[in-house]
Amino acid sequence: MSRLVLASASPRRRDLLHDRLGLEVVVVPADVDESPRHGESPSAMVQRLARRKVSAVEVEPDDLVVAADTVVISDGEVLGKPATDERATMMLRGLSGREHSVLTGVAVKLGPQGASGVERTKVRFRRLSPSEIEGYVATGDPLDKAGGYGIQGIAGAFVEHIEGTETGVIGLPLGRLAVLVASVGANLMDYRRDAIS
Repeated sequence: MSRLVLASASPRRRDLLHDRLGLEVVVVPADVDESPRHGESPSAMVQRLARRKVSAVEVEPDDLVVAADTVVISDGEVLGKPATDERATMMLRGLSGREHSVLTGVAVKLGPQGASGVERTKVRFRRLSPSEIEGYVATGDPLDKAGGYGIQGIAGAFVEHIEGTETGVIGLPLGRLAVLVASVGANLMDYRRDAIS
């Protein structure tokens, strides 16, 4: 039986597939160098990394492999995952009261067939008070998230407006994923837990 393999250690991506869509997911994290290349655009980078991840994991020939990579861009600067509370605080101050972009590259692979794409979502934060930023940073939540926040948690209260898809901001745009999966001849619904068990 073909498996749906998520080539990512992200619990948020797994939750989108498993909890929101009800799919049976096997997690096989990809170990790839995520360093940007000189002169590479953020859009090209996230798509390249997603493609590298689907090719980096060892799977069975009939497994459907899914991977993604997400970056936050503000004022032309790529915001990665903050390594310290101080960096997270700086990022959130910079995002406060302003619009930024979230780019998520998605790739799928089924046997020799592969497809990839990029989802761009614009997010506007309301103006945050210093105590809101301090309180959020104190939770530890920003440290493993691009841009220093996770929209699916308490930071969802910071969002004033989204132009695009919430799941793209979380890290796996489900609509685009379904289109890419169909383009390689598969159907996400075939991996539903109730269909497999």
